[in-house]
Amino acid sequence: MASRPPLGTTSVASVSSSTDSPTSTGPPGGVPQSITALLNNPLPSAAASSYSWLPWPPTTITLPDAAPTPPSHPCEVNCADFAPYLAAVSDPYARFADIRLHATAELAASSDAEGAPAASSGLAACLREVPALFFKEDFALEDGPTFQAACPLDDDGLQERLGQHLDVVEAHLVREIALRSESFYEAQGRLRGLDGEIVTAVGRIRELREVVRVLTGDLVGAARQVQELNATRGNLVALQQKLTVILYVSQALAALKLLVAAADCAGALDVIDDLQNLLDKLPAVLRIYRDTLITVMKASIKATVAELLPVLTARPIDSDSVSGDRAADADAGGQSLANKLRSLSSEGFVQLLSAIFRIVQVHLQQAAEVKRIVEWVMGNLDGTLSVDASNPTVQHGGSVVSDISQENDYSRVSNTLTRTTSKIPFVQGKANDLSIINSIKNVRADVLRENTEAVFAACDAAHGRWAKLLGVRAALHPRLRLQEFLIIYNITEEFIAATEKVGGRLGYNIRGILQQQSKQFVDYQHNVRMTKIKAVLDQETWVAVDVPEEFQAIVLSLSSTYSSANGMDMPSEDDNSKFSDPMSQEPTYSAENNADNGKLTSAIGESKVESTSPQTENNVTGNQRPTLQTIAHGGVRYHMVNCGLILLKMLSEYVDISKCLPSLSFEVVQRVVEILKLFNNRTCQLVLGAGAMQVSGLKSITSKHLALASQIISFTHSLIPDIRRVLFLKIPEARKQLLMSELDRVTQDYKVHRDEIHTKLVQIMRERLLANLRKLPQIVEGWNGPEDNDLQPSQFAKAVTKEVTYLHRILSQTLLEVDVQTIFRQVVQIFHSHITEAFGKLEINTPQAKNRLCRDVQHILTCIRKLPAENFSAETIPNYGILDEFLAENFGTKVGE
Repeated sequence: MASRPPLGTTSVASVSSSTDSPTSTGPPGGVPQSITALLNNPLPSAAASSYSWLPWPPTTITLPDAAPTPPSHPCEVNCADFAPYLAAVSDPYARFADIRLHATAELAASSDAEGAPAASSGLAACLREVPALFFKEDFALEDGPTFQAACPLDDDGLQERLGQHLDVVEAHLVREIALRSESFYEAQGRLRGLDGEIVTAVGRIRELREVVRVLTGDLVGAARQVQELNATRGNLVALQQKLTVILYVSQALAALKLLVAAADCAGALDVIDDLQNLLDKLPAVLRIYRDTLITVMKASIKATVAELLPVLTARPIDSDSVSGDRAADADAGGQSLANKLRSLSSEGFVQLLSAIFRIVQVHLQQAAEVKRIVEWVMGNLDGTLSVDASNPTVQHGGSVVSDISQENDYSRVSNTLTRTTSKIPFVQGKANDLSIINSIKNVRADVLRENTEAVFAACDAAHGRWAKLLGVRAALHPRLRLQEFLIIYNITEEFIAATEKVGGRLGYNIRGILQQQSKQFVDYQHNVRMTKIKAVLDQETWVAVDVPEEFQAIVLSLSSTYSSANGMDMPSEDDNSKFSDPMSQEPTYSAENNADNGKLTSAIGESKVESTSPQTENNVTGNQRPTLQTIAHGGVRYHMVNCGLILLKMLSEYVDISKCLPSLSFEVVQRVVEILKLFNNRTCQLVLGAGAMQVSGLKSITSKHLALASQIISFTHSLIPDIRRVLFLKIPEARKQLLMSELDRVTQDYKVHRDEIHTKLVQIMRERLLANLRKLPQIVEGWNGPEDNDLQPSQFAKAVTKEVTYLHRILSQTLLEVDVQTIFRQVVQIFHSHITEAFGKLEINTPQAKNRLCRDVQHILTCIRKLPAENFSAETIPNYGILDEFLAENFGTKVGE
C-alpha cells in the first residue's frame, strides 16, 4: 500500500504559497480555502459516516503538540495555526485515502481477470517485494556467494525477514490460484461432461453394431448363401470334369484292349498317345494341388485362430465401472492379433494349439490319402494293381495313414482299389518299346516327386504357422512355471513328430524355434534363481532351522540308486511354501539364549546356544507339518539354515528341468555349476569375510555362525556327487568330460572352504589364548606373597579352560564328530606349545608361586584331557603333550596327583 505524504508538509507548502501570493484570499483566521477544495471537504457528515463499514482500521496521524500563539501580525500564519483543523479532519482523510487505495486495487484485480497485466499484483509484486536473488534459476544455497548474499551471518533479523518473504510469496500464490480457480473448475466440469458423452457414445456404438449384425443377417444372409452355393457348384463342376477325365481314361483302357486284340495298331497308338499326354499334364496338376494345399492349410489355421481367440480372450466389461476410453478401446478392438495372443493365459494358449493340431491332422489325413492313391496309381504303371510289399514308397504311404487316422473318410475308396486283383495288360506289341517304358518311368518319377513335395509343403506350412504362434509369445514362455512350459513343449513335440511322419522330412525351422525357447526358459529360470539365492544369502542370519520332511525326501530321491528317471516326482506347486523364503516372509527361527557361563570377548564371546524344542519325527499330530531338526545324507546328519534349504530346493528344480528337457541337460549342468559357485563364494564373503555384519545386521561373526556355515558347505559338498550322477544320465559321453572337470573344481572349492572355516575356528581360539597369556605376567606378580591361602587355580587358568570348554560345547552341538576332532587336535597342540613356552619364561622364586603354577598346569591339563582326541586307546593318555612333560620335569608329578 502506497503511503501518503505527511499532512504537515503539505500544509506548510500551501501556507507558504498562500502568503506569497497577493491574490490569495481567505476568511478571517488565515485558513486558505484551497486546502478545503483539495481535500474535497472530508468533514464529518452523513456521507463520511457511510464509510464505517470498511474492514480495516483508519490510519491515525499523530501530530506534535504545539501551543497556539497569537500572531504578531494578522497576515502571519504558521503550522500551529492549522493544528485544530488538522486534528478535526485527520480521521476522515485517512478513511478517504484508504477508500481510494482499495478502489485502485479492485480495478487492478478486474484488469488481471480480463487478461490485462497488472503492475501491482500477481507474481510481479513478489519480484518487487522479495529480492530477485531468490528467483534466479540457478539459485542454490550450496554456492558460497549465493549463501553469503541470501543469509548474511551478521544479520540478526535474518530469520524474521526470510519468514516475511515466504509469507509474501505464499499470499500471492494463493491469490493467483484463487483468480484461476473458476477456470479450473470450469475445465474439470467440461471434462466430466465429455467423459459422460463418451460413455453415451460407446453405448450407442454398441447398439448400432447390434443393429448392423441383425441387418447383415437379414439382408446379406441370403446373398452369402447364394455365394456359398455358387462356390459349391463350381467345386462340383470341377469334380465332374475330373471324373470325366477318369472315365475317359477307363474307357480308353478298355478300348485299348479291344484295339490290341483286333490288331489295330494305329488306333492303339492314338489311344496310347492320348494317355501319354494326360500323364504329361499330371505333374503340373500336382503342383497346383500343392499350392492349393498350402493355401488351404494356412487359411484353416488362420480361421481357427480367428474363431477361438475371441472366446479365449473374452472378458466381461462393465461400462459403469470402466472409463470411457477403455470401454471404447475394448469395443473398437484396439488390441492387435499379436497382443491378443500374448494376453492369453498359458492354459488358453494350449487350448488354441490343441485346436490347431486337430485341424492340421484332418488336412494331413486327406493329403496322405491322396498321396497314397496317387502312389497306387503310379504303381500300377508297372503292372500291379495291389500294394506291393516290395515297394517302399507305397509301403510308407500305407503306414502313414494307419498311424494318423483310425477312422478314414476315404477307406471305401482304398478298399475298392485294393480289392482289385486283376492286372491290366497296359501295353503289348509295339507299346513295349524301350522308349515308351522309359517315358512312363520318368513320368512316374515326376508324379511321385510332386506328390511327395505337396504333402511336405503342407507340413512345412503348418510348421511355419505353429512357429509364428510360438514366436509371438517368445517373451512370455521363459517366465512360465516348469509345468506350464512343459505342456507347451510336449504338445509341440507331438505336433512335430506327427507332421514329420506324414511329410517324411525333418522340420528344422520349428525345431530350432522350440530349442531356442527352451534355452531361453532355462536361462531365465537360472537368472531368477541366481538373483534369489543371492538375496537370500544377504538376508541370512545364520541360525539353525527345522527341516521339513519334504526336503529330506528330496535328498533321498537324489541319492537313490534308481535315479535314472529317478522315480522323482514333479515338484508340486505347494512345495514352495514348505520352506522359509525371506524375500516373501520373515524366516522362523528357534529360540536362542545366551550361554550360562558367560561370553568371550571375541567371535566366541558373542556366540549363542540354540535351545531346540524336544520334537521328534513321530510326534506330529493334527495339521502340523512334520519337521526334523537335522537333515540326513549318507548316514550323516547336518544342521541346516534357511539358505541351505532354498539351495537344496533349487538343485532339485534343476534336476527336474534336466529330466523334462533332456536336450538341454548340458546347459542345465553348467547352470548348476554357476549357482554352486555363487553359493560357495557368497557364503565365504558373508561368514569368513564378515560381510554379513553389513548386509544382515549381525553384530559379529560368532563361532556358532562359522559352525553352521561349515555344516551347509559340508552338506552341499556331500550332495554334489549325487547331483552329478542324476544330471549326467541325459548327457552324451563325449561331452561329459568337460562337465566332469568343472564339477570336480567346484567340489574341491567346497572342501577348501570347509577347511578354511575350521582353520578360522582354530585361529579364534589361538587369539583368545594369546590374549590371556598377555595378562599372565601381571597375575604371576601376586604369587610371591608370604601366604598361600587360595587353593583355586588362577584367573588365567580359569579363563583359558572356560573359553576352550565353551568352544567345545558350541562346536560339538553343531559340527560332525570328525570335524570337531580335527579342530581340537590343532587347538590342543597350540595349548601345549604356547602355554609351555609362556610358563617356561616365568621367574618363579618362592614355594608359593611354584605351588600356584603347579595348580594351574594341572587344571589346564585336566581340561585338555576332556577335549576330543584322535586315535588313542585305553593304554594311552589322551591329548598328551609337552605341557605334561613340563609338569613332570619341573614338579615331578602328573595330572591328578
